[in-house]
Amino acid sequence: MPIITAVRTVDVRFPTSLSQDGSDAMNKDGDYSAAYVVLETDEAGVAGYGFTFTIGRGNDLCCLAAEQRAAPLVGREVDELVGDLGAVYRELASDSQLRWLGPEKGVVHLAMAAVMNALWDLAARRAGKPLWRLLVDMTPEQLVDAADLRYLSDALTREEAIAILTEQAPTRATRIAELEAAGGYPCYTTSAGWLGYSDDKLRRLLQEAVDAGYRHLKLKVGADVEEDVRRLTIAREVVGWDVDLMIDANQVWDVPQAIEWMERLAPFKPLWIEEPTSPDDVLGHAAIRKAVAPIGVATGEHGMNRVLFKQLFQAEAIDFCQLDSARLASVNEILSVYLMAKKFGVPVCPHAGGVGLCELVQHLSVFDYVAVSGSLEGRVTEFVDHLHEHFVDPCVVEDGRYVLPSAPGYSAEMHEGSLAEYAYPTGSYWSGRAAG
Repeated sequence: MPIITAVRTVDVRFPTSLSQDGSDAMNKDGDYSAAYVVLETDEAGVAGYGFTFTIGRGNDLCCLAAEQRAAPLVGREVDELVGDLGAVYRELASDSQLRWLGPEKGVVHLAMAAVMNALWDLAARRAGKPLWRLLVDMTPEQLVDAADLRYLSDALTREEAIAILTEQAPTRATRIAELEAAGGYPCYTTSAGWLGYSDDKLRRLLQEAVDAGYRHLKLKVGADVEEDVRRLTIAREVVGWDVDLMIDANQVWDVPQAIEWMERLAPFKPLWIEEPTSPDDVLGHAAIRKAVAPIGVATGEHGMNRVLFKQLFQAEAIDFCQLDSARLASVNEILSVYLMAKKFGVPVCPHAGGVGLCELVQHLSVFDYVAVSGSLEGRVTEFVDHLHEHFVDPCVVEDGRYVLPSAPGYSAEMHEGSLAEYAYPTGSYWSGRAAG
């Protein structure tokens, strides 16, 4: 039986700030980064790969925290760990000294995501299945055993969670076949709408997106209202009114400002306004939602844990839930959010604007449709066309849909050559810049 022999972390940073990829009103110069974790074993070809996402400085702190999080796994049998990922999650989460640094938020929670993502990847590889299939093949009881339901019983009980999953279980195979026949899970692109792009580039990328089959496109807003009006005018000129436009303010507004700003942007008929204010402000989101309807309110990429999502659902504060695969503590916590979203009738449209996030969320969205929500209504998952070439099993998007992943694992493994080039600060790219 293989055992975990070591935990390897790599601070990987890509210089996306140079091209303004990822630029928005809050984050103007991000370098898309991954605190990358490899769970190494004593058996050739057996390892688990995971990461959490940041945008540059501080990524090294996430790597250090991930080493601390993963230390209890070293020396243990792989099959013991992957055989009960709920128990492993609860064990790691019970480290009171690390928990004090959060609790369940910030760097230590990001590190938990990276480590557990690597364990789920390892579990799927051992099973010879892509992660979405591993989850779909689990029984309702097994899924709920893996889910973190702590602090949620006033919104979702274990019995309710099992009932939700049991209801969908008999028709899982039908929905898998439907996705395969349709070409995959529907997605939207943000790649055309970064705030730092020129007008010519905006026009070109919008047209290319429509030509590629996208019916949902997202633009960044929030730095200057007149600029937003001008850029949205360009967008509607290019894509017309039959394509859904979504807009994203990336947390820059106070609540009254968000309401006032959206009055100016409402004529462009956005499907949603994303992150209109502080991601922690549950009541603020509720007030904005009431004021800007019928425009929807979306948030969640900075949702620090399942408890915050519980409150967003309870307060009827959002129309679209945008959980993040590398900010919540991996599949264990994500399961809980999906189950609550189903109970409260809120569609989940995961965030994927970052390196590797598309690779992860494709698995989660397929699982949600097949095993939890049973619906595609109001559901579309983000796609950004950046940095996929660095992954061994990159996501594939055709005609505005994620093609169902088929390789075993969570699609999280990066090429060793990419690590050698973009590891910070010793990789060839970064050391070359320092020397120059």
